[in-house]
Amino acid sequence: MIARKAGVSIPTVYKYFPTGNHLVPACTGLVAGRAPVRLDETLFQGLDGVPARVRALAGALFRLHEYFSPWLRWSDADAAAFPALRKYFSQVQEHQVAMIRRALTAGGSKGAPETVVRFARILLDFPSWRTLTEGGRPSEQAAEAAADAILAIYRSSPASKEKS
Repeated sequence: MIARKAGVSIPTVYKYFPTGNHLVPACTGLVAGRAPVRLDETLFQGLDGVPARVRALAGALFRLHEYFSPWLRWSDADAAAFPALRKYFSQVQEHQVAMIRRALTAGGSKGAPETVVRFARILLDFPSWRTLTEGGRPSEQAAEAAADAILAIYRSSPASKEKS
């Protein structure tokens, strides 16, 4: 299928990608490069306070989940078969957790407790997006619901009390 789409012979594909694990980085890089939003520090530019940062992060992650949904639906099964894909998903998850920590650390606060970070990770992960949108709710509304839940958990944490 790849050879046909690229207009090359099957041996040519295998020359450059001898195994699926060689192909995975090329495919993930191409798909990720076309993503509608970048998940980096620019996301928080000009945003003061945890609520604005959490809302920006939730919106960005849910836009990414919507974009990647055709591929992520089968990711667990595929990752079990391809170590390179498992490694890629692990790196993505680590980056998302780092961004969650940044969102929950604003204005010189020490940051949220690990339990708040874990709850935020669960609420912002692909399965949560899928559950919140499967009834036809737009990603934007789903992101607001997830952000509201994260902020309620955050506000009940000691980190939030420090800033009050």
